[in-house]
Formats: sequence, C-alpha cells, structure tokens
Amino acid sequence: MKEVLLPELAESVVEGEILKWMVKEGDTVTIEQPLCEVMTDKVTVELPSPYAGTVTKLLAKEGDVVAVHAAILTIDETGGTAGASADVAPTPSPEQAIQDSGENPTTSDEQLPQQAQEERSIVEAGHIAGSDDSASLFKAFEGGGAVKVQGLNQGGTPSPAAREAGHTAAVTGRVLAVPAARQLAREMGIDLGQVQGSGPNGRIRIADVVNHGSAGQAQSQAAAPATAGGQGGLPVAPVQYRTPKGYEHLEERVPLRGMRRAISNQMQASHLYTVRTLTVDEINMTKLVEFRSRVKDQAAADGIKISYLPFIFKAVAAALKKYPSLNTSFDEATQEIVQKSYYHMGMAVATDAGLTVPVLRDVDKKSVYELAGEVVDLAARAQEGKLKGDELAGSTFSITNIGSIGALFSFPIINVPDAAILGIHSIQKRPIVNENNEIVVAHMMYISLSFDHRLVDGAEAARFCKEVIRLLENPDRLMLEAM
Repeated sequence: MKEVLLPELAESVVEGEILKWMVKEGDTVTIEQPLCEVMTDKVTVELPSPYAGTVTKLLAKEGDVVAVHAAILTIDETGGTAGASADVAPTPSPEQAIQDSGENPTTSDEQLPQQAQEERSIVEAGHIAGSDDSASLFKAFEGGGAVKVQGLNQGGTPSPAAREAGHTAAVTGRVLAVPAARQLAREMGIDLGQVQGSGPNGRIRIADVVNHGSAGQAQSQAAAPATAGGQGGLPVAPVQYRTPKGYEHLEERVPLRGMRRAISNQMQASHLYTVRTLTVDEINMTKLVEFRSRVKDQAAADGIKISYLPFIFKAVAAALKKYPSLNTSFDEATQEIVQKSYYHMGMAVATDAGLTVPVLRDVDKKSVYELAGEVVDLAARAQEGKLKGDELAGSTFSITNIGSIGALFSFPIINVPDAAILGIHSIQKRPIVNENNEIVVAHMMYISLSFDHRLVDGAEAARFCKEVIRLLENPDRLMLEAM
C-alpha cells in the first residue's frame, strides 16, 4: 500500500486546498494519471499519480486544506489483493511530523537569530541526512515513509490529535507556524509555544497570534484597569462583524478559501511588514503610442500581439539598474538588505478567481518580442489557472496594470518581499502645454510607485520614476539604451 503525499508545489507554500478529486475509491490508476486539483497560496495544479494500482482510500474531502507532505490518498499497487498494510509507514511522532512538514528550504539554522532558531519548527529536507527523493515524483521523507496528518478529513480545523501534536510540539520547543506569524510573534513579544494554532496540524497563523495577543491584552486590562488605559503595547483586535438585526436572511457567508485566502494573507503581510509610501507622476505617451501604431501590424504579421507592457518592462528594468535600491528585499530573519543584480518582474493579473502575480524572468536580457509573447502566455494561463508554482515566485519588482480596466489612478499594494510596485493606468487624451507654450492634445498616463520606505528613500523613488518617464517618452532612447 502506498500513500500519496501532498508535494511542495511552490516556495514557502505550506498547505493546499483539495479543489476536486479526479478519481474515486476503487478506481484503477496509472502512473502520471491526474488524481486531483489542488490550490495553494500561489498556484492551482493537477497532481499526477506516482504509482499504478487501485485507489483504496481518499484521505481528504474536496474543500479540505491539507498540510504539505500530508497523505491525501492510498494506492494499492497490487490491485488490492494482498499486502494491504505491509508498506504503510508507521505514524511518526508529533515532533517528527513537524520536522518533515518542510518550510523555507534555503535558510540554515546558522543564518537565523537565536530566537528564530529556538522557534524554528521545521527541519528542511536538505537537513535530513541521507534523504533521497529522486525516484519519486513527489518529495519523499527519509526512509520512504509517509507522515499521517491527523484530522485530515476536517479541513482547516485540526483534530484533537493534531492539536495535541501542536501542543506537544510547543512543549518540546519546536513550534509549527507560518513565517508571517513567527515574525509577528517576535515583534509582539509573544512566545509561540503559548499560542493555539488553528491551521492544519495545529499550525499557527497570523490570526492566532493576533487573537492571542488581544486575549493577553484583555486579561492585562482586566487585572489592572487603572493603569492599562489602552496605551501602547499590543495591537487592537480586529473589529468583530455583527449582522444588523433583521437582515440575516439577506446575507450569505462564504468561507475564506483558495485564491481569496491567499490574496488576503499576502495583502495582510504587505500591510504588516512594509512602510508603504506613494509617489505619483505622469507620462506623455504620445510618441510611444505612435511608435506602437507603426510596428504593431508587423508584429502581428510575425505572430506577436504587442501591447505597451513590454516597453514598460524594458524601461523599468533599465531604471532599476540606475536606482538599485528599488530592486531589493529585506530579510527580516537576518536583518539584512538583499541587493539583486537580476531583474524578474511580477505582473499582476486579475482573474475570475482573484489576483495572481506571474513572474517574467531576466527582463533586461529579453527583446520586446520575447516579452510580448511571455505576457500573453502568462496572462492566458493565469486566467485558466494553469500557472506552475515556480512561475509565481521570485519577483524582484512588480507592475500592476490597473489601467487596462479603465482606472485613472491607484495606490498599489507592495508584492512582498519586493521593495516596490509600479501602477500603470489608462492612457487618455488630455490637453497639455508643450515646450512651445502651445496647448496640444497628448496621450497621457499616470503612474503610481508604491515603495517600502525602509529600503527606498523618497528622492530615489522620484528619480526612478523620472528615468522611466524619460525612456517611455522617447522610444528612440528606449531602443538605444534598454534593448
């Protein structure tokens, strides 16, 4: 009997939602046959079967949120006639289950501050001596065994056994928590070992830390009402929603799941861990509009649908080289600024399921034609939910094109851990005064740069925008300097 585990589908992804089963118990499956659709924080994929045989048991229901490396179904390679339980790995100890769940595979213990090492809940695959998963489509555990996650059939609500596992983990000092919750706990001075996790396997989420802090604050205020006074200390608890009396039948409640949950987490992390500041400017796109009009028919003849985005990508990459502070990230764990000499652009795409940000890599090294082709391909596959995990991670800077749906202006949310995001908007004809003091009609576009003021000074951000403007207002210069 083989257990099929939920694999690591993308960087930092710790759980996935079973969207749809494509097999049922008793079905005969072949290697590579799709088993189910899984949505994670970053991508929706079909999981192929690593084994051929008979599906004996589905261990999760559609809509369940399952931890990475948890078993989701069992397959009898013998066809269900013999040895039904011979190969099932023993249930690991809670500590081993926590170790095997994997997180942040690139950071070593030595690189973390002492507190982070003490709180670290995960032992990465690379830390397991002798681990070898080369023979499996999925990343396996040491010795080929599988981790059984208790409460798998209860969706995002951990079972008593899972909660016990989480409690035991806390007692042993190895707490299971998402990175954002870990960081928030450090900032709030909260011991994660005292926080009850609500995620799979008792994993602690941001809301758990906030709720724990609020409860502690309430207890402190109750114990010393004369001195608490609501000043300083822990953050204010979220405002509790209450349905207006008499309107209950006019409301519908939808669980925060899938893409919307991923968007919520990313936006909350951006709000909590950046010092957002905005600078706004405008670009006279008239010459670029004329240039694109001249070349778009030739591009179409070459099979390329060319928009303004590839030109904007090239101008931004050139400006980032000139003002590199906007192409950085802040490593919260080591308190270091990461300066990057590669230029991967996140491209915000609005889909029916919500916002997603595929990444175009090495933009500075690609032609306008190459970028145009990638823009069309990534946008189409984003709409179809067919992006791969590695296509949604690793951006160094992001661009959001809210103007494609007619917006005049926006305040973009930084796609953390990027340092900045550029919002581009509608190109509209407006009267301007030209260099000859004449009122003329021009194609104008607002841009809004949202940046983390911890990493980027305001003057640097303004100069970056001016460089982008200079290149886009002069397509000939753009061709000479950025291509």
